[in-house]
Amino acid sequence: MKVLLRLSFVLIVTLSFWSCKSYDTDYKDATSNTDFIHLSMKKLTDIIIHDIFSPPVASRNYVYPSIAAYEAGRWMDSSYVSLTGQLTDMPTITPPREGEEYAFGISATTAMIKTAKHFIFSEDKMDEHIKDYLKYLDTLNVDPAIIKRSIAYGERVSGEIIAWSDGDNYKQSRSFPKFSVTDEDKRWKPTPPMYHEGIEPHWKDIRPFVIESADQFTPEVPTEFSMDKNSTFYKELMEVYDVVNNLNEEQREIASFWDCNPYVMNVTGHVMHASKKITPGGHWIGITKIACEDSNASFMKTLESYALTSIALADGFIACWDEKYRSNLIRPETVINEHIDKDWLPTLQTPPFPEYTSGHSVISTAAAAALTSIYGNDFSFDDDTELEYGLTMRSFPSFYAASQEAAVSRLYGGIHYRPAIDNGVTQGKKLGDYVVANLKFK
Repeated sequence: MKVLLRLSFVLIVTLSFWSCKSYDTDYKDATSNTDFIHLSMKKLTDIIIHDIFSPPVASRNYVYPSIAAYEAGRWMDSSYVSLTGQLTDMPTITPPREGEEYAFGISATTAMIKTAKHFIFSEDKMDEHIKDYLKYLDTLNVDPAIIKRSIAYGERVSGEIIAWSDGDNYKQSRSFPKFSVTDEDKRWKPTPPMYHEGIEPHWKDIRPFVIESADQFTPEVPTEFSMDKNSTFYKELMEVYDVVNNLNEEQREIASFWDCNPYVMNVTGHVMHASKKITPGGHWIGITKIACEDSNASFMKTLESYALTSIALADGFIACWDEKYRSNLIRPETVINEHIDKDWLPTLQTPPFPEYTSGHSVISTAAAAALTSIYGNDFSFDDDTELEYGLTMRSFPSFYAASQEAAVSRLYGGIHYRPAIDNGVTQGKKLGDYVVANLKFK
């Protein structure tokens, strides 16, 4: 009897302790940790590289998690508004329950991670990151009910964003016919060493986010193909040939820095091995992180930065790929090998899709427009995005200066003619300005 009384006393004391435990009521800074937003995006980039997603598909992988994070987190600041009604076909996102307490930083991070997991193959790698985040939350002295509720809300927002993504025509496009290659002199043909078929020939059919249609910002037509030595096209061709043959050290460095080819096949004699790299969009997601950290951006400004930049990138790829497979222009490497110098090689490996316009020119300029609208025209930064891939760090006085270097890198790389670069910049600027003008976060 005495033992039972003693156990009852211990149980009463224990329950009293937990019921009276004091939790931190000032938890917003700890739960609105931008470090985990950046870490989550970096984890997504690492998995995109590992899983070898093409540049257009990678842009889709970035944009939906970014939007999910923004929509789940925006409730922490009443000055921010939903993107529903601004993004094509986006549904109304279920609001949090009134009268309940949330840590919306947890909701946003959860929404980003859970949504990102849906768009990758290596889900186990994202599961590891989820475990790390939950371990971090366990170190906080926050009411477990608030944490649980906040995670649940983030998961709900993620589910609604994923359901929206299902209607963007991506799944249907997986069964669309492959691109047909013809023998016409001016038409694109697969290039060595992989001779890979054209990537994402139907990307123009993916539902855009802000732009009205894939062909809204169609550039002027490319220079007419001609091997007449007095023709404009021949002069543009020879510019590529001569530039690559006379590159200086910095130009070669610029070409490598902005290569951003997710799958390069290296050939040494009869041995072939592949190297994986960051995509063009991934490079600009990295620059977004740099801008946020250098400016000590708030949690919501960080979410806005990722959302706006990823939307500009996604619409940029849709518009650029629309033009690529319409103009279907042959690459410099093919023409030079067939008509000028059979042994000539570009500085960079030619990517497997038509030449016009330059994808990096379009999406880099669009991303620069997005970031400039948030951080200003004179935001200088050191771009160390490529350090972990064995390249150098480069410094820029502005986002547009970086985008201009990214554009001209395609000439140094020997993979684009001048018009694809210049007209790609124009296309990207018009598109980026349109996205910025038609998308309001406040």
